[in-house]
Amino acid sequence: MSGLRLPARFTRDLKQDAQAGLVLGVQSVPDGLATGILAGLSPLNGLYGYLVGTLVGAAVTSSAFMVVQGTGAMAMIIADVPALHAMDDQSQAVATLAVLTGAVMLAAGFLKLGSLLRFVSNAVLVGFMNAVGVNIILGQLSNLTGYAAPGANRVIRAINTVLSPASLDWRSVIIGAATIALIVLLERTVVGSMGLVVAVIATSAMAAVLGWTTVATLNDLGVELQGLPPITLPAWDLAPQLLVPAASLAFVGLVQGAGISAMYGRPDGQRADASRDFIGQGAANAAVAFTGGMPVGGSASASAINAAAGARSRVAPMIAALVMAVVVLVFGSAVGYLAMPALAGLLILVGFRTIKPADIKAVWRTGTVQRAVLGVTFVLTMVVPLQYAVLVGVGVSVVLHVVQQSNKVVIKQRVSTDTGDVLEVDPVAVVPPRETVVLQPYGSLFFASAPVFEAALPRVEASSRRSVVILRLRGHTDLGTTFVDVLVRYAGELDAVGSRLMIVSVDARVMPQLRAGGVIDVIGPDSVFEGDARVGAALARARTEAQDWIARDPA
Repeated sequence: MSGLRLPARFTRDLKQDAQAGLVLGVQSVPDGLATGILAGLSPLNGLYGYLVGTLVGAAVTSSAFMVVQGTGAMAMIIADVPALHAMDDQSQAVATLAVLTGAVMLAAGFLKLGSLLRFVSNAVLVGFMNAVGVNIILGQLSNLTGYAAPGANRVIRAINTVLSPASLDWRSVIIGAATIALIVLLERTVVGSMGLVVAVIATSAMAAVLGWTTVATLNDLGVELQGLPPITLPAWDLAPQLLVPAASLAFVGLVQGAGISAMYGRPDGQRADASRDFIGQGAANAAVAFTGGMPVGGSASASAINAAAGARSRVAPMIAALVMAVVVLVFGSAVGYLAMPALAGLLILVGFRTIKPADIKAVWRTGTVQRAVLGVTFVLTMVVPLQYAVLVGVGVSVVLHVVQQSNKVVIKQRVSTDTGDVLEVDPVAVVPPRETVVLQPYGSLFFASAPVFEAALPRVEASSRRSVVILRLRGHTDLGTTFVDVLVRYAGELDAVGSRLMIVSVDARVMPQLRAGGVIDVIGPDSVFEGDARVGAALARARTEAQDWIARDPA
């Protein structure tokens, strides 16, 4: 009797997933420790976030290749949250922040709010992410140089570092620079993405062998990696202080995750469900919270490593989490000997690669408004806490969207020719006497567009007697009170000179808005023509009624 034989495809996929998981898991240990440092937390907060986030994210997200870990942008936001760094028990504060971040992400996923991210201007994202890259570099100068320069923000501290060469520990600088050079060199060999692991270990060992005791290590921070993360409960009394940074973290994590969802699909070739990925990231944060891990989100770099290493399914990041757990349990005591400048060099390289000159150039070419948004977002991200810079960026995006949409409103006049063709031309400047003027607006008719729309309407003068202006609203389902007020005023102006406004192709959802806003009280119910599936039918009825109405007054 033959034994159980697994399908060849399953065996092949499992082998590739195991290989990818090994690469990702080993690489994630120093990366997680470094990201914890970047966030101004214990390196263990970063590592535990990576371990649990990778596991839960792999199990829940729609994209099988998405890796849920800490990101540089999220770490920089965390570093700017004062409440986290004022606590004696920092892990409880981090747990509270993680669970709140997870709650926002879960709400976004269950409410299917993924479509709202499209309202965030690319200029804002480019400005924010490039400023984050610069902030990562500046924020690691103290670990790289062994000198904690004074200053109110990272920019001032960086300037003071450059101006104080005598205060730098040049052995630390050498270790950091050697780490950067070695990572770049090894990435071009068969070592590939494992180069950062080898580089950090090699340069840390070099500092120890040379007896450079001035080079700080994780042991000097009191980091003791002796087992799996302990259960940590959130401190709910801190929740009010952490709501804003939690919302900022959730937004950044979801934006980055949405990019991964679009880039990496599912093994069956279908597009990933962005809302399901939101839920996966939220669930990962909820789980991470109870280990004291830092908040996590979709990591573009880790997802790229996972895919490049040959991952075939969500099993790969699960194996990566298992590999991280094994490293923690078996090699935990050795982790404390990693040199701080080596980890700083790794993060500086990450920051440098976050800066995308091509993206900046592309936005710069799109126009003055986009340049201004890019510049404002970049400067704000450099000089104010990132939790607020993110929200200001979102606000700028919304305002920019409103401005752009309001300026896109165009009114065309429909004119019939003798051959039966219908032309769309610029509307007349003044409503002529005893004529029917058919107007077709294009664009969004929401509140900010109303002044633009009103200014584009033909003027009503004393000579504009016994005319009918027909406004065709086919395709518009939500007018809003501001736009309805414009219609009321315009109808009143026409009525004052003995003319009339008709509205045609009205959707059933628009009728209550016209009635509630008082439009029907001014123009009468017989001046409103509901549309149906027949294109032009309502307009034809209105034209006939308008011509008959004008003809009834021969004067």
